[in-house]
Order: sequence, then C-alpha cells, then structure tokens
Amino acid sequence: MTSGRRLSVVALALVLAACGGTTPASSVAPPTTASSQAAASAASIELTVLGAASLKGVLDEAKTAYEAANEGVTLTISTDSSTALETQIEQGAPADVFLSADTTNPRKLVDGGFAAGGPIDFAGNKLTIIVPKGNPGGIASPADLAKPHLKVIAAGDEVPITKYATQLVKNLAGVAGYPADFATKYAANVATKEDNVKSVVSKIELGEGDAGIVYVTDAAASDKVDMVDVPAEANVPATYAGVVVKASRNQEPAQAFLDWLASPAGQAILAKFGFLPPAP
Repeated sequence: MTSGRRLSVVALALVLAACGGTTPASSVAPPTTASSQAAASAASIELTVLGAASLKGVLDEAKTAYEAANEGVTLTISTDSSTALETQIEQGAPADVFLSADTTNPRKLVDGGFAAGGPIDFAGNKLTIIVPKGNPGGIASPADLAKPHLKVIAAGDEVPITKYATQLVKNLAGVAGYPADFATKYAANVATKEDNVKSVVSKIELGEGDAGIVYVTDAAASDKVDMVDVPAEANVPATYAGVVVKASRNQEPAQAFLDWLASPAGQAILAKFGFLPPAP
C-alpha cells in the first residue's frame, strides 16, 4: 500500500470515529444496582395523624419510637377534641389516621363513607375529678360537686369527655348518700365549657375553677392538680378507637401505624401514660 493510500485510510477512520459518536461518559446512565433499587423503593412516607387531645403525650412518644423503627416514615401529629377532628375530616382536612377518645366519632366516619375499613379499639381510660393544688374549693368527695357556688370547668357538649362525665354524674346520683337532684345541682355549677379536655386541665391548673372531670391519664400528667377519687361502681370506662381515613394516599402505611399502636409495642407506650388496654 502506497503512503498516500495509507494516509487516506487513516483519515477515513478518524472521520468515522467522529461521526459514529461515542456517548460522553457523563451522559451515560449508571447501571441499576440492587442498592439503588432499594433506595428508590424506600421512598419517604409522611403520615398525618389526628388524635384526641388526651393522647398528646402518647403520640409525641409514639412518633419518636415509630419513626426510629420504620425508616422513611414521618409522622405529623395534631391533637384536639375528637369531635372537632372528626368534623374536620368530613370537611376534607388532610389526614391519614384518626384516633378518637371514643368509639362514636370513628363510627361516624365509617358510616359516612370517610373511613377505609372499620374502627380498631386501641386503648381504655377512666375518669377522675381534678382540683387545683391545695384543693381551695375543699372538695372531699364527688358529692361536693353539687355544693352551691362551686365553679366546675367542663368541656363542650359534643366533646367525648363530656359524654363520659354526664354518665358519671348520672351514676353518682344513684349512689347511696347522694341527693336525688345531684345531676341538676352539678349542671348549675358548670361555669365554662372548653374546647377539649386539655383546656379543662389548664383552667384547673391556673385556679380558674374549683373542679373538673377529666381522664385519669390527664390528671396523672399534671403536677399542678390534685385528684379526688371516684367510686369504682360509678366510674365510666372510656374506649379509644381509630380508623384509617379513606381519602389517605397512604392507606397501607396508615393501617400499619394503627395496627402498631394496638400491638404490644404501642400498648407499652400507652401504658406508660396510664392508659388501659382496650376492653376485650
């Protein structure tokens, strides 16, 4: 081969290499690996949990425990009266899980088509009477709730604690030694009706009332109130239930959290705050 022909062949090879175009290394997609697939599948999940005001301490601790055990899951907690939260969900408030201080509000969501599946009972509670530290109103027993001029702090009529408290007052009216008009006299002493049970506790802590009926767990969580025991035969058991919200885009993870709360791990946190297991 002549030198001129060799030069032509070399030139042609160079042109073909340039035109054939080798894709730059920076534009080549990296190979898919098992680790990259796992990272993609472990996308972060954010769950919004709306819970009864009396569950605030529990949910704060549950958030830490659950997120630590479930990488990629983040819980956003909001607490208020169960009735207010139920209404918000019906009105379209974003939520994945609803945890109520009763069974009535979760059932309303189920019956109204706002829940995915049925309610799950996850905790129990009982009632007690709280008074400011030092008991300035001199309340020695629940019978004193009917004393003239006593200032009772209660919650709104639709708040679960009020429904339980109303039943407790009726039960006390039937206890030996209580006046037949105990319920009427108690009602006359109700000075304010708060948005939720935490607000009842706050007012008693501040000395803005002489007494209030709350959950045992709320009383135990405060060092600014004293408790007046309620006769066991008159006490009212409270059952807490939860549902997964139908509008949730994360129904399976939401159900997993609700199941966890009802599991031994969740029950241990609830017990730490004084909650009882749900009634069988």
